[in-house]
Amino acid sequence: MSQAPVLDLIIKNVRVVRPHHDAVELLDLGIKDGKFATIAPNISPDTGKEVLNGKNLLGFPGVVDAHMHIGIYQPLDKDAVTETKAAAMGGVTTSLNYIRTGQYYLNKGGSYRDFFPEVLALSAGHFFVDYGYHVAPIASQHIDEIPLLFEEHGVSSFKIFMFYGGYGLHGLSDQQNLFLMINKEERYDFAHFEFIMRRLTRLMEEHPEARDTISLSLHCEVAEILNAYTKIVENDSSLSGLHAYSAARPPHSEGLAICIASYLAHETQCANINLLHLSSRKAMEAALTMQTAFPHINFRREVTVGHLLLDVDTPAATWAKVNPPIRPRADVEYLWQAVLNHQVDWIVSDHACCSAEQKRSAKDPNNIWLAKSGFGGTEYLLSGVFSEGRKRGMSYNHMAKLLSWNPSRRFGLLQKGDIAIGYDADLVLVDPNETFVVRAAESESQQGYTPFEGVELTGRVKSTFLRGNLIYNNGQVLGSPTGRYLKRC
Repeated sequence: MSQAPVLDLIIKNVRVVRPHHDAVELLDLGIKDGKFATIAPNISPDTGKEVLNGKNLLGFPGVVDAHMHIGIYQPLDKDAVTETKAAAMGGVTTSLNYIRTGQYYLNKGGSYRDFFPEVLALSAGHFFVDYGYHVAPIASQHIDEIPLLFEEHGVSSFKIFMFYGGYGLHGLSDQQNLFLMINKEERYDFAHFEFIMRRLTRLMEEHPEARDTISLSLHCEVAEILNAYTKIVENDSSLSGLHAYSAARPPHSEGLAICIASYLAHETQCANINLLHLSSRKAMEAALTMQTAFPHINFRREVTVGHLLLDVDTPAATWAKVNPPIRPRADVEYLWQAVLNHQVDWIVSDHACCSAEQKRSAKDPNNIWLAKSGFGGTEYLLSGVFSEGRKRGMSYNHMAKLLSWNPSRRFGLLQKGDIAIGYDADLVLVDPNETFVVRAAESESQQGYTPFEGVELTGRVKSTFLRGNLIYNNGQVLGSPTGRYLKRC
């Protein structure tokens, strides 16, 4: 008499890529109750209710895209559906999104006590992947709400946009208090950043069990430098497009901001600092210098797939406007060297779906100053890193560490990030030999264009599993949204 199946699903013949293993092993994966339950060669098919053939494809842990913006340019509930479909087609199974009060997102100021439950209500039932939020304390009252966000909603990561106090999202601005929806007498400045850090240091002391996963992320650019250089560059007819935008937000503005943020972290003993989307050699060198200067601060360094695949000469031009800017090729190659040197901790998309109609001025589409900042790209994160990384000798295991393990550890996603027993059965099957050309028309995103248009990538995502459920397969997103909100405390 045969034994009743004990596994919900068996995926046979997977070349398993794990972040801490040098080898890639051909194994079968047994899944039960949404978790990896058995990992071994030749699991008997009789022990599973369902059996799928992995066809000797590479199996990566589900990608943790730790830097996304859902709901920035269109309603959050609508954006979540289309943009997390795009995430699923790219092998992303966890989406961590930056959110704040002020213009864009919900277009509201006020308390996070009111604002954040509305974010969660709009999110529920609309994500195709699991999700969480990083929150930016914009007003002074938000600093007092940090414990509420952590204790009631499981938010353990927070953000500062260093340039917001004196420079607009898309360019020059003298109306930042209106943009941030804070009172005229309030200042979003270095002192505000210091007080955020002091409150986070206290939060770590109050919750020692979460000390390793409470962190502060910073967008590092200095408004005064941006203001001055933008005026200079706008009057320089020799520069246009992405060349002009990079010159208007020069790399030393990033470097200076990194030094200021790092010293404030030292002053406040704010132990866990994430330096976001480092775009240039000067930014990366500053970040590494600060790590040496302040070894007691636990820094993490992030780069985006956009800054690794695009440079100022990309034909995408205004489609590729983003903050900080796309840089010259020499900076791109320096970032890749930092990746290969294990000086980068994770790679993200910084996905912010900005529709074609919103992105460029209809009257003057090539005018970089009139274009909005940000673009989507989560669907190309894994394939982009795989394709370009492999050319440069990057191991598959290193890719898994940067795309899954490292961000999952930093941000308290302790069930994510590895193909291991007891972990969520988040899995991506990749054909390492399939080459494809990026076409916006084939994406699930509502953006309608991509700055990666025409780029040839090798390493195509064939299937994506979220907690053991097949959510994407051979070009099709399957079923309805089943993503869960991830509390991180």
